[in-house]
Amino acid sequence: MPLVELDALPDAARVWVFGAAAPVAGAAREVLLDAVDAHLAQWRAHGAPLVCARAWRDDQFLVVAVDEAATNASGCSIDGMFRVLASIESEIGTTLVGGGTVFWRDANRTVHATDRPSFRAAAGRGDITADTHVFDTTVTTLGDYRAHFERPARDSWHARLI
Repeated sequence: MPLVELDALPDAARVWVFGAAAPVAGAAREVLLDAVDAHLAQWRAHGAPLVCARAWRDDQFLVVAVDEAATNASGCSIDGMFRVLASIESEIGTTLVGGGTVFWRDANRTVHATDRPSFRAAAGRGDITADTHVFDTTVTTLGDYRAHFERPARDSWHARLI
């Protein structure tokens, strides 16, 4: 029972968004999602099952959510998810854990991932504007993910980089 559909979880559910540095599709996508699903199906905190869900978006974003109204995720249980992802990075050909990557969508709807200095440089060239859609991987609740994950840069913390 712990693994449910993302839509079944409340807005207050805790969320982690893992952005892949490069798109993950085909066989690599299956490797990733199979590993995540296997972990989530048995995910526990201090022996109690976690009511959780995951979603895969734009071939680049893994969203994992836990309904902490049922059971709180512990530090050890969260570390376990990070270990699973880190352990398959070489197999899927990209990174998922780590920080500092900025994501945005261009006019052709392609998602890009880069570091902050490169994002600023792209903004300086006019490739990124206040209207460019950006992705906020720092959201911490499912409600924030649903409402604010992708939005124009002007409405996000990304605006200070432009």
